[in-house]
Amino acid sequence: MAFMPQATVAEEHVSSAAGAAVAPGSRRRPIDRLRPWMLLAPALLVLAGLLLWPLVRVVLFSFQDYGLREIVSGEPNFIGFDNFVEVLTSPTLWTVVLPNTVGFAILSVVGTVAFGTLVALLLQSLGTFWRTVVASAIMAAWAMPAVTGTYVWVWIFDADRGIFNQLLMQLGLMDEPYNWFTNRWSFYAIVLLNVIHHGFPFVAVTILAGLLGVPKETLEAASLDGANAWRRFWSITFPQLNQVFAVVIILSTIWDFKVFAQVYLMPGGSGSNRDVLNLGVWSYVESFGQNRYGFGSAIAVLLTLLLLAITVVYVRRLLKEDQL
Repeated sequence: MAFMPQATVAEEHVSSAAGAAVAPGSRRRPIDRLRPWMLLAPALLVLAGLLLWPLVRVVLFSFQDYGLREIVSGEPNFIGFDNFVEVLTSPTLWTVVLPNTVGFAILSVVGTVAFGTLVALLLQSLGTFWRTVVASAIMAAWAMPAVTGTYVWVWIFDADRGIFNQLLMQLGLMDEPYNWFTNRWSFYAIVLLNVIHHGFPFVAVTILAGLLGVPKETLEAASLDGANAWRRFWSITFPQLNQVFAVVIILSTIWDFKVFAQVYLMPGGSGSNRDVLNLGVWSYVESFGQNRYGFGSAIAVLLTLLLLAITVVYVRRLLKEDQL
C-alpha cells in the first residue's frame, strides 16, 4: 500500500467537507434567490399601489376622450392616439409650452448645480463649527415648502407692495411700480430665483459630502506643482465627484422639468397668462380647468417620456465613461 503524506490526506478531508457543505447549499439556492424579493415584497406592493397603478390609469386616460360625461357614466371612450396627435400638432406646445419647459429647466439645473457647488466649496473651507452652523441655516431653505417659498417671492416682487419695486423707486431707477409677472421673461426670472433658492441646499450638502472624501494629499501635491484653485477643481476634484454630480444633475433635471407649484402659484401662472405655461401647468389646466382629463393625461405621459429619455441618455453616457 502506497504511503500518502498527511498534507494530502488533510486536503482530501477538507475538500470532501467543502463538497458536503456545498451540496446542501446548492439545493437551497432557489430559496436563497427568492428570499430578498420576499423581504421586499410588502414594500414593492405598497409602491405599486401608490405609484404604478396611478401611472397606469394616467396612460389609460391618455387614450380616451375622458371628461365629465365619462366620470358620471363610468364608461370609457377610447379614441386611440388622437390626444397625442392633438398635443403634438398644437402651436401652443411648440411656441410656448416646450420652450418654457426646456429653457427654464436648463437654466435652473445649471444655476442650481453651479451655485450649490460654490456653496459646497465655501462649506469645505470652513471649520467644523461654522460649517455646521451654515449648513443648518441653508437647509432651512430646503425644508421650506415650495408653496411658502413661492408666496415669499410673490410678495417681494408684488407690483403694489413689493420691496423690489419700492427699492427701485427709492433709488430713482423707476418712476412707478411695474408688474413683473405680466412679462414672460421677468416671470420666469422670478421662478428661476425661487427654484435655485429652494434647490441649492440639497446640491451643496450632497457635493460637500463628496468633497470631504477627496484626499487632501493629492490637492496639496497639485498646489505645490503650481496648480491654482480652478485647475485643482477641474483636474482633480471634479473627476472624482463624477458620480455625485451625476446624481444631483439627474435629480435636478427631473425636479425642474416637472416644476409646478412655483409656476402655478405666481400671478398669471394658473392659466390666465397663456404665455407662461409649462408642461406641468398645461396638463393641470387642461385636465381640471377644461375638464379634458384625457388630453391632460396625454400631456403628462409625454412629460414622463421626456424625463425618461433624458435620464436614460445621461445614465448611458455616464456608464460609458466608467468603462473607459
